[in-house]
Amino acid sequence: MIALSLAEVAEAVRGELAGGAGGVTGVTVDSRTVTPGDLFVAVPGERVDGADFLGAAAAAGAVAALTPRPDDALPCVLVDDPVAALGRLAAAVHARLAGNGLRTLAITGSSGKTSTKDLLGQVLAAAGATVSPPGSYNNDIGLPLTVLDADAGTRFLVLEMGARGPGHIARLCRVARPEVGVVLNVGSAHLGEFGSPEGIAAAKGELVEALPAEGTAVLNADDPRVIGMASRTRARVVTTGRAADADVRAEGVALDEAGRARFTLVAGGARCAVRLQVVGEHQVANALAAAGAALAAGMAPDAVAAGLSAAVPRSRWRMEVTRRADGVTVVNDAYNANPESMRAALAALAGLPARRRIAVLGGMAELGPGAAAEHERLGRDAVAAGVDLVVAVGPDAAGTADGALAAGARENEGAVRVPDRAAARELLMEVLVPGDVVLVKASRSYGLEVLAADLLAAGAGA
Repeated sequence: MIALSLAEVAEAVRGELAGGAGGVTGVTVDSRTVTPGDLFVAVPGERVDGADFLGAAAAAGAVAALTPRPDDALPCVLVDDPVAALGRLAAAVHARLAGNGLRTLAITGSSGKTSTKDLLGQVLAAAGATVSPPGSYNNDIGLPLTVLDADAGTRFLVLEMGARGPGHIARLCRVARPEVGVVLNVGSAHLGEFGSPEGIAAAKGELVEALPAEGTAVLNADDPRVIGMASRTRARVVTTGRAADADVRAEGVALDEAGRARFTLVAGGARCAVRLQVVGEHQVANALAAAGAALAAGMAPDAVAAGLSAAVPRSRWRMEVTRRADGVTVVNDAYNANPESMRAALAALAGLPARRRIAVLGGMAELGPGAAAEHERLGRDAVAAGVDLVVAVGPDAAGTADGALAAGARENEGAVRVPDRAAARELLMEVLVPGDVVLVKASRSYGLEVLAADLLAAGAGA
């Protein structure tokens, strides 16, 4: 972060400085992660109010707080809404850095945002100092914190933008206006909140609408709703995909014995070999999107291909493939789930060598009225993908087992319903044998990453 005086902070956020002087060298919203020199943003939460932890923040070295109420523990910049103020602070810092040559690239889509962000961040790092957020920092708190991580030496800023309703991405773009905008896909994630795929597409397209005329929109030509956004931007459009007319495309896609894709990257008249280190054929689309963005930022095709080939998984619980000492392989993809990402994970599971393939699937949240049908379809998709055993965890996933049974799986042998995570663990401890590959996936709220961790721990001493 660039150093700011408290007066500069107060001016940027349109707040009132109550006591103290000096400056800040970092920003955090968690009193447990405060380091000396930090500005502590007292975010109100569902369970706790950050304003109750100003004393703890001061004791850890915070120099000031962004808060709606004053406190004697440390100087305060008083604002009505700390989250909105955090966005204004990030916007002020971003404007200063953009004026000094910072290049900002943003990614959105129904699925694949974090994986693409991780790939792009590693590719760009070969060309200059790059800030890319850990995990899914894609909302009104995470995105400003990512912006504030940048400093005068940062050349590239990679942002992930999520949306839970109309106007969300437009608001994030006002915090940090990107020069390059990437739209990956329009799927079913948050369908219950948006009402229709068209509503999702309208929200995702806010990114390309925010691009300047001299910017670049990187659009997935394989998704009709995404390529349809070309008319919504003033920026230059670069298309990515498998089609022969895509500007950035993949040819000769094949999977190795570990389920990792290799292909020829075709772009700008060049043909370059890529061997991905991430698992699943669905990562090809993510890699092409990252390539399109990196090329738009000025990198050469051969450097982009080399960066993609060297990039490794960075964010937790996304296709983490771990082989236990006893020969059981656990695929932890439990960070989140929607119908499209579930099918991608099943395809990745099918590409892994295995004695037996087991899919442990929890519920997919926020799908709206079509949730039951989507879960039933998922069970059918699992059987079609060659899954030997579907374990449906929890009442919301019961339809997944029903779909598997309807597609020909045998009760208890090919499809099983269990009430919760503990029951799934007990079942798997009994049935897993060396050579099995187990996929664990559900929406974030179901917490199946804990089950994946339990399965790995159980095999640690084998």
